[in-house]
Amino acid sequence: MKRENKTWLMAFQMMMNIIGGLIAAYGLESVLIPNNVSDGGVTGISIVGSQLTGLPLGIFIGVLNIPFVYLGYKQIGKSFAILSVTGIASLSVGTVIMHHVPTIIEGDALLITVVGGIILGFGMGISLRNGGALDGIDMLAVLLSRKLPFGTSDLILFLNTFVFIVVSTVFGLQGAVLSAIAYFIASKVIHIVEEGLSGAKTFKIITSEPQEMVETIRDRLGRSATLNQIQGAYSKESYYEITCVINRLEERKIKDIIDDVDPKAFVVVYEVTEVKGGNFQKRDIH
Repeated sequence: MKRENKTWLMAFQMMMNIIGGLIAAYGLESVLIPNNVSDGGVTGISIVGSQLTGLPLGIFIGVLNIPFVYLGYKQIGKSFAILSVTGIASLSVGTVIMHHVPTIIEGDALLITVVGGIILGFGMGISLRNGGALDGIDMLAVLLSRKLPFGTSDLILFLNTFVFIVVSTVFGLQGAVLSAIAYFIASKVIHIVEEGLSGAKTFKIITSEPQEMVETIRDRLGRSATLNQIQGAYSKESYYEITCVINRLEERKIKDIIDDVDPKAFVVVYEVTEVKGGNFQKRDIH
């Protein structure tokens, strides 16, 4: 990539991290914090610190994320650290600027957690999609998973359990439970923003009708597929394995095709996080 293109890309990513930080700050200050609901991770600990000391939330967010940004710089790279600093600084400043914005929802606990979680997750997802991060605890979980025999998601849940215990000392048990629900909703929104609603899936189909299956997928779905000959380890019989990548909206249709062509086909479905190159684009079907 040319130097100018890299510069423009970096500038765009920094701008998107700033926007993501401001959106997350708005979710905290206009929905969650006024209703005694917190976030998880470093932001959750920062909220507790701010409530106990009366100091601005932005100070805690900025200071407590410093060691995690350093870890990110050492383990992931310079550009990640720069983008994360941009996003975290935006979140910190945003919470100070928006501290007195009107509370948009009050009273309804379920609505508070849903709306607050959506706004917060949208902001954090924008940052992650553009190469940065607004919270250090997820980064810590990724790094620990390389050293410990646990998955990243298990470590995130484990670390945030302690965060919500700390949150309960300020917001009470109800506040901690609502905070955990809001955090869960935010994590799902982050995934949608990062991967998109259309997401892809891989279907591996082992069938005795390979040619008809491939042709039907092509004619009725407009998708190409790859075909490999395989052998059963126990039976020693030869089969054909068809691999086809589709988007989520086509999942029901390809299942119907499989049922129509070979109801006895063995099917395995994988989630796909990214599809690049090749001929993933559909051809027109009529």
